[in-house]
Amino acid sequence: MAKAGKPRIALLATHETTASVLFGLYDVLASAGLVYELMTTGQPGEARLEVTILADTKEPFRCSGNVLIEPHAAIDEVSAADAVVVCDLYTPIDTPPRGRYLREIKWLQQMHRHGTLICSVCIGSLLLAEAGLLDGESCASHWAYADLFRRHYPKVRLRPDSILNLESEAKGLITAGGVTSWQDMALHLIDCYCGREEAVRTAKVHLLGSRSDGQLPFAAMNRHVQKDDAVIASCQTWIAANYQVVNPVAAMVERSGLQPRTFSRRFRAATGYLPMHYVHALRIEEAKQAIETDDSGIDEIGVQVGYEDATFFRRLFKRQVGITPAAYRRKVASVYATR
Repeated sequence: MAKAGKPRIALLATHETTASVLFGLYDVLASAGLVYELMTTGQPGEARLEVTILADTKEPFRCSGNVLIEPHAAIDEVSAADAVVVCDLYTPIDTPPRGRYLREIKWLQQMHRHGTLICSVCIGSLLLAEAGLLDGESCASHWAYADLFRRHYPKVRLRPDSILNLESEAKGLITAGGVTSWQDMALHLIDCYCGREEAVRTAKVHLLGSRSDGQLPFAAMNRHVQKDDAVIASCQTWIAANYQVVNPVAAMVERSGLQPRTFSRRFRAATGYLPMHYVHALRIEEAKQAIETDDSGIDEIGVQVGYEDATFFRRLFKRQVGITPAAYRRKVASVYATR
């Protein structure tokens, strides 16, 4: 296992790796804890994961597509990690990689024995199969390689319909299907090592999951407290903790000591929102987070954030998020569905 500190995830690349998988994984995993805060408050958070790119040697090389890769370390320099992800391999559909990747395979076997979670994306599963790690286990891989698995790895139970296979996770193995399944892998690893909330935040930043409903379901309110108007800034800070109160705008006006019209004018100048629109945006953002993290009923969540009228809450939610609260819950749930 890795040493104490940030969870460490190593991405294993080869000359046959595609850049989209490697750098996609790297960007999303490295952004956990960092980018969402920057997007919503204007201040960067702290990276939650230590992500490194490994290869047989530390020498730069060009992967599939002639894209330059500069590994952070060679595999023999790394003896501990929380998880290793074998990136995809752009390789013939009828030829197993026999006699190849011997050093990588030996290293994967050693890491697995030491308790490291071993993962693969797309045809990266061939390295796990060559290492014998998938013998007797079910496996996700690209559907085009089903016959190769049947012919050359009969002990592996390939599931060509699977996107993210977690059936052997307890044994330290996770496999993902076709090329873009790296997205499902990335979110699952963030969920495992950083928690569900951070995984949802990361999905929002990168628009991961179904995008058929557009961008609004992924959007989050900018909670940056401006500093130009100290009175309004104080009200922003107060309403962030008291958004569910009755008559929130009247309460902020009273706290500000300003006349209602003056308060409204200054609030809009400082934040870009009319006061009540700001409250609505804040409440809906809190409702989204409640839907993401607990199983309370939709109407109950509406009451929690300040809306006694369930119909009004649902209508407002759909106007701001683009889909109904129930559809939003299904969208979030689908991020974690095991397929």
